[in-house]
Amino acid sequence: MHKLNPVAAGPTIVAEAPCRADLAGGTIDLWPLYLFHPGALTLNLAVNIVTSCRLTPLEGKRIVLRSIDTGKHEEFAHLDELWRARNYRHPIGGYLLRFFSPREGVLIETDSESPAGAGISGSSALMIATTAALARFTGRNLTLEQMRVIAQNVEAQIISVPTGCQDYYPALYGGVSAIHLDADGIHREAVPVASGEIESRFVLAYTGKPRQSGINNWEVFKAHINGDKRVFRNFERISEIARAMHRALVQADWGEVGRLLREEWKLRRTNAPGITTPLIDKLIAVAAKHGGRAAKVCGAGGGGCVIFLVEKGAASRVATAIGDNGGRVLPLQVARDGLRVSMQS
Repeated sequence: MHKLNPVAAGPTIVAEAPCRADLAGGTIDLWPLYLFHPGALTLNLAVNIVTSCRLTPLEGKRIVLRSIDTGKHEEFAHLDELWRARNYRHPIGGYLLRFFSPREGVLIETDSESPAGAGISGSSALMIATTAALARFTGRNLTLEQMRVIAQNVEAQIISVPTGCQDYYPALYGGVSAIHLDADGIHREAVPVASGEIESRFVLAYTGKPRQSGINNWEVFKAHINGDKRVFRNFERISEIARAMHRALVQADWGEVGRLLREEWKLRRTNAPGITTPLIDKLIAVAAKHGGRAAKVCGAGGGGCVIFLVEKGAASRVATAIGDNGGRVLPLQVARDGLRVSMQS
């Protein structure tokens, strides 16, 4: 049974951050993989599927964590009790509270429009939103890059495997991004492609939660680090494809974008056979019959979302065919803005 509703002790901080769909160069953003492939980059776009964190100061020391989309709820009498907990029903809130360690009471309510296990970085976007809200609450004046580092490192603590950097940049900046992975650091570049062009040429569909979310990237990571020459060669080609796709997007060469998207998907299937499922294969084949030109899984695969490049004017036709064959079409609108933080009385 839940305790009485907490009493607010100040205005609510609201932070919102969008999810993303990745186009090329995924997995290579895991440190240190990109250091072995000079010139590596990843390409992705922020989508208007939003995560949010509402943080309300409370009287006393009480800490309340609520996840609106999952229905999870937990409470702690004070921060020391939270520190002593071995695990959390709301791990994003629990781990980030440990990092920021506010001494005041707080209510954290999170929500996500992303389906479970969608592979569109709902958890990473929510990490950014919650990091931003707690930074504001504790008076930490963080740059966007500092927020990225904190969110990425704390998420690695939560999932106990390495985390890639690309998922946090769409949440921070919005738009279409090329994320350059260099020895001197990570550099985000805005890709000058019209949002309307993206929205008329791509369809995003959810195929169901993966059975082993996140396992594919870890298996490929281990194979690369262990010196698997086939995986190394595949990543060399994936890096080349990402650079070529960057050029094709800038030039609005959609035929080349489609060719590269097909080639990357073929390589990823050889890297990790579990990345696809019968439903994913079926939807890609169905889409091709109605104007689909290329497709790839978002994130680690094994389920989740698939992004389809379609002939101009064919988006609604492809979306209908996907929906009729077991997929759930999600709205694909480019999020023009990234992280937004506001105060509410």
